[in-house]
Amino acid sequence: MAVSTHRTFCRFCHANCAMLADVEDGKVIAVRGDPEDPVYGGYTCLKGRELPDSHNAAHRLHHSLVRGANGAFVETAMPEALAHVGVTLKRIIAEHGPNAVALFIGSGGYQNSAAWAASYSFAQAIGTRNFYTSVTLDQPAKVFTTARYGKWMAGTNTFEEADVAFLIGNNPMVSHYSPPGGVPPFSPSRRIRDRQKNGLKLIVADPRESDVGAIADIYLPVKPGEDPALLAGMINVIFAEDLYDRNFVSAHVDGVQELRQAVASFTPEVAAARAGVDPDMLRAAARMFAKADKGCAVTGTGPEMAGNGTLTEYLVTSLNVLCARFKQEGEKAAIPGVFTAQTPRRAQVGPPMAMFGAEGMNKSRFRGLGQLGFEMPCNVLADEILTPGEGQVRALISIGGNPEVGFPNQIKMRRALDALEMFVQVDPWMSASAKRADVVLAPSQCLEREDITNLSEWWHERPYARYVEALAKPPGDVIDEYEMLWHLAKHLGVQMNLAGGPLPMDECPTKETFLDLMTAGCLVKPSQVRRDSVAGAPVIYDDLHPRVEAADPGEAHRFDLAEGGMPAQLERYGRDEARAAGFGFRLISRRSKTRFNSIGHPLAKLRAKTTTNPAYIHPDDLAELGIADGSIVEIVSPHASIHGVAKASDKLRRGIVSMAHAYGDSEAGKHNVREIGGSTNRLTSDEVDFDPITGQALQSAIPVRIAAA
Repeated sequence: MAVSTHRTFCRFCHANCAMLADVEDGKVIAVRGDPEDPVYGGYTCLKGRELPDSHNAAHRLHHSLVRGANGAFVETAMPEALAHVGVTLKRIIAEHGPNAVALFIGSGGYQNSAAWAASYSFAQAIGTRNFYTSVTLDQPAKVFTTARYGKWMAGTNTFEEADVAFLIGNNPMVSHYSPPGGVPPFSPSRRIRDRQKNGLKLIVADPRESDVGAIADIYLPVKPGEDPALLAGMINVIFAEDLYDRNFVSAHVDGVQELRQAVASFTPEVAAARAGVDPDMLRAAARMFAKADKGCAVTGTGPEMAGNGTLTEYLVTSLNVLCARFKQEGEKAAIPGVFTAQTPRRAQVGPPMAMFGAEGMNKSRFRGLGQLGFEMPCNVLADEILTPGEGQVRALISIGGNPEVGFPNQIKMRRALDALEMFVQVDPWMSASAKRADVVLAPSQCLEREDITNLSEWWHERPYARYVEALAKPPGDVIDEYEMLWHLAKHLGVQMNLAGGPLPMDECPTKETFLDLMTAGCLVKPSQVRRDSVAGAPVIYDDLHPRVEAADPGEAHRFDLAEGGMPAQLERYGRDEARAAGFGFRLISRRSKTRFNSIGHPLAKLRAKTTTNPAYIHPDDLAELGIADGSIVEIVSPHASIHGVAKASDKLRRGIVSMAHAYGDSEAGKHNVREIGGSTNRLTSDEVDFDPITGQALQSAIPVRIAAA
């Protein structure tokens, strides 16, 4: 049969790179970047180019599995597997109430444009508070805590117009991620270099000289976990030299005096000493950032996972507010968001947003932690499963995640998964978590389903939208995740609702119907984008790009940089002494070019490119420890130990070991660490060193000691 070529987009990660896919007899045989796409220009990464292997691998699950009475998995038709899950969930809810059921959606689930909404709708339909996502594992502070200081309704400056960019622990050239205002994940290396040719100044703060740090105008090798000292020192300089935007601050900002007092003790010399950087470079970075006209400070996941996430994000917010890095009246709004429900875009601070701690929000049974936005913090899930009492979680549905590898306190999470009455893992592979499940539901993969670009549009600076068709024929007995959840709701007799109203429950709706209901109030409905698209190409609705309106004089909200007692928290941080004596190294997280969190391990070519999770260590540290490059080391934290393969790197500060987060397999040990790689989450704890608001565990800047194994 002839090969046909189709336009589509990748769904390996949130970048959603434009692709051309070659299909023969219903099977995808090759993919490559689409050179005619006006945003991506032919760019793809090596992970995305392995989509054919992902779809066609012999060990991909084509049928669902149900564990029998003897403990062995049995291939089971999808309707029977869903009926089995439905019957068990109905019994558990009848006996213990709806909070006995939990849902978790991981990084893989986000790549299906309908999965988050379907998961949340299902959780709401059965009435459980126990809805969790990977957001609370790696970046809850930037999502759930910064709005309490105020939010500019028109959005931040965009990268395309920036003359300065300040990246704190963010390596978008590998991670393909930055918050809005940072580098969009569409050919990020080329995008940065093109902007530098046009005068962009780049500041990077990172304990290791990452890919983006190597091309920075100012590189600040900050100590792990000491980002607040660096940022406070820069704000000190900005106040001392009157570099902040006085007009903007006077018109829109409260709490400035409290912040000024809190940073007073962080003089450049004091801050630089604690942060481990040169004081003159700290001053230069502050001046470069503040004297620019446009451009934002943004963070990656590393600083947020390093133990002071909320404080770090507060100081980043303060930097952007003091320097007025926001869209103004008459300009195009920051991120148009074709599939996002539209809100007023005005040149003013919006009304307060209660993202946590408000009356009526759910509380966990543990550590005083509670609901964040729409979800509960992942930090408490293991205890919610293991601890008897009212509200104990007895069933878990995991969609596109790998809880055993991705959650903190890995051994405890393993015990929790084994303790469940029912653990359902939606997974195309027998991952570490799938091996522990009672039921493994086999989903269709991205080129076998319809999707829209609602995930990547958080980075699109133009109204770029896509609706792509299913190109490949799903093998065996696999279906879309939203269909699984709809059928479970049908079995339970509950009504699923979306932003646009109730889902039809007599017959499973089409993906288009689901997406239209899901995106109610958006700029252009998915069904309309589908009609407007020519041969699967993107549609750019430049004429619909919202413009920033004048402020509404009836709403007089202001930023409040003293909210939540954050200046006092900064002062307490300044008085804190270094913790964890006896652990002379700090383990920091990093991204891998061949993995996206825990995704990518089953793919042969990616596995061949990176066979393990190397422990990068400075050559002088290896020499001092008497450890040879390439040898196996034991890495010990206050909570547990793992093994790694030592790899010398002079891109690191001394006293650091750098390894990929959420990598490998929980079964990795000294005997097989070269083949599958150790998981750093085994070294972490959900019970100590956690953020008191978000519950995020310390997952970077982990105190460790290292020895030859």
